[in-house]
Amino acid sequence: MDLSTITQNPEPLVLKETEETPMVHFDAAAFTFMISGKSYMEDVLLFYNPVTKWLSEYGKNPLAHTYFDFKMEYLNTSSSKIVLDILQLLANIRDKDGHEVTVRWHFYDDDEDIEDIGKEYAELSSLPFEFIPVQY
Repeated sequence: MDLSTITQNPEPLVLKETEETPMVHFDAAAFTFMISGKSYMEDVLLFYNPVTKWLSEYGKNPLAHTYFDFKMEYLNTSSSKIVLDILQLLANIRDKDGHEVTVRWHFYDDDEDIEDIGKEYAELSSLPFEFIPVQY
């Protein structure tokens, strides 16, 4: 592993989960890229701007393989659009020579809505998806 690649990535981004916003934890040095929880805030652009900015910066010097975890419990329509934007940023990273991106879509095993949303994203995206059912 080339450690110089890791040190050139942006500083970790950690946003704590609230009632309306998901937890975000991006840390290239720890191989952690995760968004988890509910996303139904009023101003999605305000919340997700640092997220997309971080991913854009990370995309300049990504790891050879990025595993991106979505562990969503609920998404409103505005948040759904932002997830598509995030998937496009990940596709841009994948399109760099020799880089791979895998999206891991976690869902509660009895939550067909979130599972179906993930399947729709997989159809709309060119990225490989892994679907991971989780029990309570």
